[in-house]
Formats: sequence, C-alpha cells, structure tokens
Amino acid sequence: MILPGATLGVLGGGQLGRMFVMAAHAMGYRVVVLDPDPHSPAGIIAEQHLRADYQDHAALQVLGDTCSAVTTEFENVPAASLDYLARLCPVRPGPMAVAIAQDRIREKRFIQEQGLATAPFAAIEEAEDLEDAFARLDPPLLLKTASLGYDGKGQAPVDSLEAARAAFAELGGHPCVLEARVELEREVSVILARSLKGEIAVYPVGENRHVNGILDTTIVPARLSDAVTDQAVDMARALAEAMDYVGVLAVEFFHTRQGELLINELAPRPHNSGHYTLDATITSQFEQQVRCMCGLPPGDTLLLSPVVMVNLLGELWQPEPPWEKLFAFPAAKLHLYGKREPRPGRKMGHFNCLAPELDSALAQAERIREALSVKRAPD
Repeated sequence: MILPGATLGVLGGGQLGRMFVMAAHAMGYRVVVLDPDPHSPAGIIAEQHLRADYQDHAALQVLGDTCSAVTTEFENVPAASLDYLARLCPVRPGPMAVAIAQDRIREKRFIQEQGLATAPFAAIEEAEDLEDAFARLDPPLLLKTASLGYDGKGQAPVDSLEAARAAFAELGGHPCVLEARVELEREVSVILARSLKGEIAVYPVGENRHVNGILDTTIVPARLSDAVTDQAVDMARALAEAMDYVGVLAVEFFHTRQGELLINELAPRPHNSGHYTLDATITSQFEQQVRCMCGLPPGDTLLLSPVVMVNLLGELWQPEPPWEKLFAFPAAKLHLYGKREPRPGRKMGHFNCLAPELDSALAQAERIREALSVKRAPD
C-alpha cells in the first residue's frame, strides 16, 4: 500500500486532474502534475507542476523518480510515455487499458471479443473501406475518428456514400469507425472502481443527456428498470475484469427503444457523468482514483440522496455568471474548474442539485437553469 505522505503523479492538468489533486490533498498525499499548459487548473494547486510535453523523457523521468505511483486524467497520453513510466513506478490504470480506450476501432473490437454488444460498426482505415461498409450498414450512420475525438468533435453524420467520402476527407483521412445511429431511449453510464486486489465498487447508474455532443445533465439514479440496471453493471464489471483493470472506469451505454443495451465507449479515468459523486455519495470518484492507485480498498459508493448534475459551459460567462442566483438554492453545490479562458462549448464547471426525491432535484435544477439562463437538454 502507498500511504498518506507519499507523492502521487498525474498526467494531465485539466479539471479531472484538479479534482484528483484536491482529493489526494484531503487524504494527505502530495501531487506532481505533468501538463504543458502553464495555467493548468491542476498544476496551479499541486506541489509541483512539470510544464513539459507528455513525450518529454526528462520530465517523465522526474515524474517516475519522484512519485510512488502515476495515473492519468485523459486517455490520449502517448502509449510510449506510459510504457516509459511503467518502468519507473506503478502506472494505474495500466498502459494496456489506456491503449484500448484511446482507439475506437481497438475499443469496439475488444468489447465484442468479450461477448458484449456495441452498435453495428465498420472500421475505416482508408477511403476505399467506405464502399464495403455502406453495403453492410444501413443509414443513418455516424463517422467518428478512431482517436482524439471528444465532446462531439471528430465526428460527422452521413447518410450516403458520397457524404461519407467527403466527411472522411474533412476528418483528415485518418482511421475512423462508421457506426449505425440507433434509436435511443436514453444514454446511461456506469462508473466503477477496481482495486489492485480485484475488489469492485460500483456507483449508481447515471442517466445522461447531451447537447451538441457535450454532456449536459446527469440524473441519478437513472430511470431504468432493475433488470436493465443490473445488465449495465454486469457488462461494465465484465470489461474491468477482462482488462485486469486497476482504477476508476466509466462505461457509456446506449439504451435503445428496442430495449437493447449497447456499449458506446470506455473512459479509463473519472468521468464527467460521475461528478455527482463529489456531493451525493460517501466516496467521490476522485477519492476512489487515489485509493485504487495506492493499493487501498475501494471506498463506499452509497448514494446519499438523488442528485442532478448540470454542466456549465463557457457561453455562460458574458461577462460573468450571476452566481448569487445559484447560491439562493441551499441544496445546490457549485464546482468551478479554475480555467482562465471561457470559450463556447468549454466545460468551466458544474453544479449538483440534491433532494430527497429525484423529481425535486430535477425541478430544482430547472429553476437554477432559468435563473442562470442555461439552455436545457432536450428530453
């Protein structure tokens, strides 16, 4: 076990890294952040901020020599950097799990190899693959880059072979997946923590609403039948076991109108849809990340009350949000990420609304939206 007083490392210094640092500090650990941004939200509160590229071997050497273990806040860390660090100290989750999640083709094939369902898809390595893919998949379809896409970026809806060819070129001709667009009942996510000893703690399933490809709202507990909830949890656990995963894992699902549960993608880290855990569960997903990387048993994931999480994007800063209107709601909890520059579509913070009943939490979230003039996600 790595006990309080030790130094931990994190690759990436955005809001997820910042909340990891805060959790680690609360538990008595020191933290080193590696992130090239001089204004990194995590770096400015850590004991040490290595302002260097993720492939800078000198910086990686310092991180590995200084830290008892290293984790990551995002999955697009170069695989070679993780392999380099793994020779110096424990890296949790391990490079294999991160490599699976950073490539959609590899990820979807891995999921199907475990006997689990995804939306129908075809791997597009080059433009010539599109014709055969269209012969096997029925429009409407979505073309997604195999790597580096997030929050709706790196993807395009396509309904014809000609449109797909144009979109593939627009996306740079890089490898993509062409995926069937399913009829959605809702989107949900399962977040779990798996320890070094293989103990698994699962958080309550969240129901997610998106706007323009960006998560807008998470509702917990999700409004699902017990059978579908259990199925989602079992599928997420199976993936964690198959990867011999150590850390916090998020699994996003499509729940279709036909009643199918399809895995959309994995995130080998804390997830935006798990931010409700900062206020509404005994152990937050960020404390859980610290526990797992340090070889400690997972914390309790008991839900203390129903909760609704709402993201706050850069559009709200014109020039400054009317925070006094949010603070008029005693059960609302505001979390800001320390980012210097608000931009449209950029996640600047979130708030959680807690209430004894889910309907009350939803109603409170809507009243705060109206007070702040935050757009509402469609049902």
